[in-house]
Amino acid sequence: MARISFSQATAGALLLVMAILVILIPLLPGYDPYTQDLGATLLPMGGTSFDGKTFLLGTDTLGRDLLSRLALAGEVSTLIGLGAVAVSLVMGVTLGLIAGYFRGPVEAVIMGLADLQLSIPRVLLLIAVTAIVGPSVFNLAILLGLTSWVAYGRVARGMTLSLREREFILSARVQGASATWNIRQHLLPNVLPQMLIVGSYEFGMIIVLEASLSYLGLGVQPPLPSWGMMVSEGQNYLSLAPHLAMLPSIALFILVAGFQFLSQAFTKENDLEMVS
Repeated sequence: MARISFSQATAGALLLVMAILVILIPLLPGYDPYTQDLGATLLPMGGTSFDGKTFLLGTDTLGRDLLSRLALAGEVSTLIGLGAVAVSLVMGVTLGLIAGYFRGPVEAVIMGLADLQLSIPRVLLLIAVTAIVGPSVFNLAILLGLTSWVAYGRVARGMTLSLREREFILSARVQGASATWNIRQHLLPNVLPQMLIVGSYEFGMIIVLEASLSYLGLGVQPPLPSWGMMVSEGQNYLSLAPHLAMLPSIALFILVAGFQFLSQAFTKENDLEMVS
């Protein structure tokens, strides 16, 4: 029986907590992230309104249920993160495979583009582009994906440079296999498992970037909640209701830490497979 590592156990525990928040909380009868009750504003955790309704995590400045808003914000952040990872993975793997297989001018152009993107601070680039195209959930997912492909591209290129000289690739070339066939049948299946490691790490980074943009008012827009926006709103009431800023910060930490430990678990498994 295989032993569960510390990284696996920690990732599982943290992601289980997040799954309960994002998946199970919206199924509860009292789930309501939008309804305002100005007579029940800034209730503490476990507070009760005048009509007898109890709020497990309290309410915000407009009397909205904080637990419901945390759950909805988690759903929004997760969808943005998954969409951005999908875009960056497809773009990065495609460009990395092409650069590594064809080499020469093609590789120089693609990796030059990667170096150019890395030379521009990512947050400043996102702020500038978001200010132009406008903030929305769809735009955020696309922009975060388009600015996150370099990590995938570099890993895919490095592996392709190593694999392209292997016997099974050279044999396929001699037999008349096209570059497209070699990439699709031989290189892509060998590269994709490594993308799990990159993707689990990049997902956490994308969630932090999304929260940062929402904190600045350039991310998710009301009435949809975002953890970053909730922290921004809650910091004005730290003396009266510190939970307004603390709870979304804790939720953000749990999600990001869970995927970081998951990335470590994937890395260790991959190292063990290479050794064996």
